Amino acid sequence: MLPSTDHPAAPGRDASGRRRHRSAAAVASLVGLVLILAGCVAPKNQTTVATPRAHSSTPAGPLSTYYDQILEWSSCDAGECATARVPLDYADPSGDSIELALARSRATSGDPIGSLLINPGGPGASGVDFLAQAQGMVSKDVQKKYDLVGFDPRGVQRSTPVECVSDQELDDLFAFDADYTTDAGIQHVIDVYGEFGAACLKNTGPVLGHIDTVSAARDLDILRSALGDDELHYLGYSYGTELGATYAAIFPKTVGRMVLDGALPPTLTTDEVSEGQAVGFENALRAYVADCQAGKDCPLSGSVDDGLGQVVKLLDGARANPLPTETDRELTGNLAFLGIAMPLYSQDLWKYLTMGLEGAIHKNDGSVLLQLADAYTDRESDGTYSTNMMVAFNSISCVDQPRVAEPDFDAMRAQAAQIEEVAPTVGRFFAYGETICAKWPVPAAAELADYTAPGAPPIVVVGTTNDPATPYRWAEDLAELLSTGVLLTYEGEGHTAYGSSNDCIADAVDTYLLGGEAPAAGTRC
Repeated sequence: MLPSTDHPAAPGRDASGRRRHRSAAAVASLVGLVLILAGCVAPKNQTTVATPRAHSSTPAGPLSTYYDQILEWSSCDAGECATARVPLDYADPSGDSIELALARSRATSGDPIGSLLINPGGPGASGVDFLAQAQGMVSKDVQKKYDLVGFDPRGVQRSTPVECVSDQELDDLFAFDADYTTDAGIQHVIDVYGEFGAACLKNTGPVLGHIDTVSAARDLDILRSALGDDELHYLGYSYGTELGATYAAIFPKTVGRMVLDGALPPTLTTDEVSEGQAVGFENALRAYVADCQAGKDCPLSGSVDDGLGQVVKLLDGARANPLPTETDRELTGNLAFLGIAMPLYSQDLWKYLTMGLEGAIHKNDGSVLLQLADAYTDRESDGTYSTNMMVAFNSISCVDQPRVAEPDFDAMRAQAAQIEEVAPTVGRFFAYGETICAKWPVPAAAELADYTAPGAPPIVVVGTTNDPATPYRWAEDLAELLSTGVLLTYEGEGHTAYGSSNDCIADAVDTYLLGGEAPAAGTRC
């Protein structure tokens, strides 16, 4: 759910057992400190090129109009941009439609295999914005043979976006330190997010009820056809793995070459996701502390356990007495955790965590941790949010999550105790996720009965052994869940691996994307 209260960007699930992640994929998960913005504003002297429709058969009836649409591409800052139309409600395809924004960089060889659609995660991250970064992550050999296509899923950024509250109200939500010690405190959190959801419905309208993952996966098949491809070639990171796996479950016969990096199996239970991600961040923080203490000038003293204890003291202190910063905002406990969690996504960012902890622990200055928290949430220095990722994140998560009539506070407390037992430093930030969607104002979307995708070609699932946001075990689970899943393992730190780890991973994925040859079972890099 939305990174605030005491569980920023942590996964959560309702009592029915259907997983809904507050995926820590968010901003920093794939693109470093900040997403590179690649706007889709065409210059005055633009060129327009039509994309021929696919040669494969298209559904009869109202959907055929969508499958047979011709995309009009115009030059833009991202390369080439176009807008596709998809049904608002797949149960009523003859009804209203919505727009999806796309950006494309053409295959450099001029003879492409097809399009490679890329999703950076979230849910709620913009694929249009991500395209520029993806060009630095996807190998040049792959870019010779594929048109790279970024897209904003329904409800995200440029694609009939979700709109909820003002920037100041978002600031307040992210800074909010919830009190779960009493029933009244838990109910207050539910009420706070109930008001947030009501604002989303008021400002977004009926679209809010149709931004679920199953609908987004059906959109992918329309995009495949509109791009002129008989098969969907796809690279999904973090939440993008769930979106890709959902597509494969619905359309196994049109799956092409699919890479799912940083796995989120759609079948995980609430408790498995919440506990798994809590342990993932705990382990990543422990690895950071050990690395920090092995070097010079680490702000954390003593043993690794001593260092983790100092982090707990910082978080507790910021909650009781928020730290001053160089701005007019204070660093609350929740913002402090966001600032700590953000650089755990990549070992390259650990130096910024050291700077943040040094300031907060030894100088009573929360400025650096606040900057890291703002980078996580896409907050600019002028107080505006550059994307709608965080509100889309929450909205997509809630429409995907079935809800019970009456939340069980005792069950929430029991789950919280179990999570904190296995993740004593950060576990509290991954509990009570049910509070976020308890009063969500639109019904939950229907889920799929089967995610095995029988008949699909080999699908490569990439897992990182100490991934904080999507634990390695989930990659093992997704590879086993998919009838043709093949696990590729990166032994290292950080969230996701292709384009940010080593040549072994890059070569294995490239070989698959270029020739269709999946890595040998058990390949480790």
